[in-house]
Amino acid sequence: MLAAPQPRRVAGSPVQQAPETLASWLQQQLGVKLQGQRPVGGGCIHRAWELQLADGRRLFAKTNRAALLPVLEAEADGLTALHQTAAKLRIPQPLAMGRAAGEAVLVLEWLDLQQGQGGGGSHEQAWWQLGAQLAQLHRASLDQPSQGFGWGRDNFIGSGPQANGWMARWADFFPQRRLAPQLQWAAASGHQLPGAAALLQRLPQWLAGHHPDPCLVHGDLWSGNAALLIGGGGALFDPAVYRGDREVDLAMAQLFGGFPQSFFAGYEATWPLPPGHRQRAELYNLYHRLNHANLFGGGYWRQSAASIQNLLELMA
Repeated sequence: MLAAPQPRRVAGSPVQQAPETLASWLQQQLGVKLQGQRPVGGGCIHRAWELQLADGRRLFAKTNRAALLPVLEAEADGLTALHQTAAKLRIPQPLAMGRAAGEAVLVLEWLDLQQGQGGGGSHEQAWWQLGAQLAQLHRASLDQPSQGFGWGRDNFIGSGPQANGWMARWADFFPQRRLAPQLQWAAASGHQLPGAAALLQRLPQWLAGHHPDPCLVHGDLWSGNAALLIGGGGALFDPAVYRGDREVDLAMAQLFGGFPQSFFAGYEATWPLPPGHRQRAELYNLYHRLNHANLFGGGYWRQSAASIQNLLELMA
């Protein structure tokens, strides 16, 4: 989500003494001694922390009110799925999760992230490799058992609910499990978007000739959820995973900018996208525009309405 990025691991805030209940919980969960914690910036859904251990190691933690533990559970589930599938691409591993100090807590391994895209040939090559590794992740996921399109549990796109379950046809899944819930949410808040019903009616036929593989996708791949690592390599985090058309990840990577062209070149060189992906990108990104409109309002409503009209013209 554009408005809910993975917090950047940037030190600079003063170290705070950790609550004794959190220290005791970490000792019980991981057998480590917590020396202090430092807030790190970047997120707006959860609070983010650098946890400093007595042995000199660091961990990363997200905390929120206890009622939001399911959001962190869904994130941990997605990270685990990506970690099990990725080869060289770095996915932070969930280490501990639960309720501590009256809050929901998710503890992850610490990643040293580069800040910004940087410049020069080495950075271009690193982003090329990250794109290639995403393509490898998508392809490798096809070697794992799958029940079709969807996921075994509902999860979240940012703080918004994301319905899953399993369906055999992508032409049914995307309209019914992605667009329809967002449009219903919009209507319930008084936003009846012109052409929405017609779009849902035409979509299955429009997608009927497109037969993607049910790849494991990140699901929320904007530039705030990907980074290069200090020391080399790239990482993905903050997923909203499901089995879907791999094009959804590449579409969102273009929606808000931030990814260099070398990222897309690396993907295309490894597993080229099929014809028609540019037209489908408009459709797939309508889901994220609608989600932003439902969560934040403002100009996202105008963007969503314009996107619906553009798509209806494409389908005419």
